Parts: sequence; structure tokens; C-alpha cells
Amino acid sequence: MNNLRDWFYFSAGERRALTVLSLLIIGIWVALWWTEPEPIPEPMDENIPGDTIRTVLQTETDDSLAHPVPKPQPPKKQEKRTKTYREARQFQPSHAARKQSKRYVSNKFPRGTVVELNSADSLTLRKVPGIGEAFSHRIVKYRDLLGGFYSVTQLAEVYGIDEERYAALAPWFCVDTTLIRPILVNQADFRTLIRHPYIDKPQTIALLSVIRRKGQITGWDDLRLLEEFTPEDRRRLRPYLSFGTD
Repeated sequence: MNNLRDWFYFSAGERRALTVLSLLIIGIWVALWWTEPEPIPEPMDENIPGDTIRTVLQTETDDSLAHPVPKPQPPKKQEKRTKTYREARQFQPSHAARKQSKRYVSNKFPRGTVVELNSADSLTLRKVPGIGEAFSHRIVKYRDLLGGFYSVTQLAEVYGIDEERYAALAPWFCVDTTLIRPILVNQADFRTLIRHPYIDKPQTIALLSVIRRKGQITGWDDLRLLEEFTPEDRRRLRPYLSFGTD
């Protein structure tokens, strides 16, 4: 027992040295454990070196960054394509074809047709070359105001018909004077008389004044006594005034 005690007996200096040595060993072990490198993953294919796999992965990553995959875009609406001038012209009939087409669908009277001016309605008048919708309505309206035409020359009095147009229209018409509707002067009122194109306001007042004073107008001799009516006025009005004694 004494021999063992002697064997494991250490002086104070030796004990301090052993303590320092133990701490140094523990410190080295901790340092080695802390700095141990991570294990390198093994390559997927045993025949391909690890460096080759890393190179391929790096190349694919660089390519994906340099050429990113585009995101899918929604389908664009189909834009309406505008026809070019040449394409549009291909589907348009030529000038000759249009002219021929109009010739076949024309509803105008043939040359040589004569239309009775006092009985023709607006549709009939439109069939006369040179007369459209506007002129046909004007002719009918003026005829109604007159009570009928007594001469084809009265067409020149319609608004818008100048000398050139009248010269082109006159051969197409004739007049039946039996269709004129004269005014019964002794029975007419102020409104009936003044609406006639050939009677103005002073003439209307003069006629009504004679009727009130004498009871009636007997004939054209009474109008000769009125200064409001010139010989030209009496000539134009002769087909349109009736005194009941003619």
C-alpha cells in the first residue's frame, strides 16, 4: 500500500504540470472537432468524376440565367385585317359594268315619252329624266296652288327650274286644260284667294271689296275697272277665275 502511494505521489509542481497538460489535450480535441470539414457528396454515377458533374451543373445554371424561359402569354386577339386598295378594287365592278348595271335597272321613261302634266303624280314625274324626288314634289305642290297648269311653260315658274333645265324638261310634257280647277270668286274667302300664286294681298282686298259693295263680280269687265289688275294679270288669271256667269 505504501508502495502504491509512493508510486502515485506527485509533488505540487508535478500536479500543476499534469493539470496544464490535461487542459491542453482537451483544448486540442475540441478544436479538431469544431473545425472538422463537411463530407463531400458522392457523384451519382460512379463512372463520372465529381468534378465533371459540378462543371455540368454550373454550365446549366449559367445557361438558365443567360436565357431565361419566357412565361406563357395569353393568346392575342385576332386583329381585323384591313383590305389593301388593290384587294378592294378586285371586288368592285368596273366603271363600264356599273354604267351597264344602272342602264338595266333604270326606271326612267324612254326618249319620246310624253307625260300629261296635270294628272301625273310624283312617282310618274320621277320617271322623267332630269326630275328627282325634290323636283317632283315641287311640281305637284305648285300645280295644287295654281289649280292646274294651262301651259307647259309654267314649269319654268317652279322653284329651282332654270332656263337650261326647263329646255330639257319641256319636250317630255303636255297639258290637258280641262283638268284645271278654277276658283269660284264670288264664293271664295280671303285665304282661298291669297294662296293663289297669281293673286297678291292688294288684289285679294280689291276683289272682296267689290263683292261686298256690289254683291258679286259679274265678269272680267269688273276687273278691268280695278287698278290692282294689269292686263298681264288678267291674262294669267283667266284660266283660274270663275264668276258664275261665264
